[in-house]
Amino acid sequence: MRAKSSKARVTSQIYAVVGSDESEVKRRAKELASELAPAEGGDFAIETVDGAVENAEQAVAQIHQTIEAIQTLPFFGRDKLVWLKDVSFLGDTITGRTTAVQETLEELKQFLSRGLPGGVVLLLSAPEIDKRRAFFKALGKIAILEQFDRIDTSRSGWEEDAEAIVHPIAAERKLRFEPEAIEALVRLAGADSRQLRNEIEKIDLYLGSRRNVTADVVRELVAKSATGVIWELSTSLSKRRLGESLALLDQLLFQGETAMAILYAAIIPTVRNLLVVKDLMQRYKLRAPSAPFQFNTILARLPEEATRHLPRKKDGTINAYALGLAACEAHRFELDELIEGVRDCLRANLQLVTTQLVPKFVLGQLLIKLIGR
Repeated sequence: MRAKSSKARVTSQIYAVVGSDESEVKRRAKELASELAPAEGGDFAIETVDGAVENAEQAVAQIHQTIEAIQTLPFFGRDKLVWLKDVSFLGDTITGRTTAVQETLEELKQFLSRGLPGGVVLLLSAPEIDKRRAFFKALGKIAILEQFDRIDTSRSGWEEDAEAIVHPIAAERKLRFEPEAIEALVRLAGADSRQLRNEIEKIDLYLGSRRNVTADVVRELVAKSATGVIWELSTSLSKRRLGESLALLDQLLFQGETAMAILYAAIIPTVRNLLVVKDLMQRYKLRAPSAPFQFNTILARLPEEATRHLPRKKDGTINAYALGLAACEAHRFELDELIEGVRDCLRANLQLVTTQLVPKFVLGQLLIKLIGR
């Protein structure tokens, strides 16, 4: 997820980069350390305190060392950067919950709240932090706080958060992603920020002087994560490719995905989207779009009562692109087939929960019914 920032009300001498997206936290902290480093003094003007500890005793020692570093004058010049780096004791861990660590963090909080000496800047970076604790809440008041949290791909609309990561990275490299291309990138590479950066770098090197990124380029170059294989299964199902769908099912099960996750992430959403789109197209005599992103314009012309039941993203807007994908393939299915397909999904769900049938058999039979009907 992109950074959430809050500016300090008391001082701008304290910076904190935290969040569960470890690669983004480390990248941003390193970038910020370079920006905040004093112009004079070189390495002597930067004091790094290693916050990655193994026990409470070490955590207490590193907190005290941070306080001492802030109070110690630099060897050269007047300015100094103190970097409490890769802190591991701010999360909800055994070490972080100990009384000794919590008391010492309270001591650090009180010390920072009184303000830092002139010319001294503190940078704190932590890949995990318990947001319920008083220390985190204090950071929001005394520090310029940036948060980078992993995207929860189990929530509807996670693709938008992933796209928010892609846009600035692409802009840095002056890459222009077509709407379908950025959707394909997110679906194939997943929501991991490091993976997205790697794939964009790969695309950049491949294109050379060209800057326009098409969906075909993305599909050719991007390595498929488990999320990407799920997306391919959805696409294969909507195109009624039985052999390919069964092969993708095997691949997902081999990669460790559970049958229930595959059912809820790939199969049910695909059948549901096909059904609601097929119903709309028949009821309002809609023509299939030539590209998925065009379906949003078609939906905008419908009355409100016609779209009230459509799947929504987390911001409340219609998930038009997913429905557009379904609209491009809905001609392959009859409405009665899709209605029965929803019932088949329910029966498969019950079989997975209440019987001892092999999950691969249950989902394989479901795909045969949906595609081969």
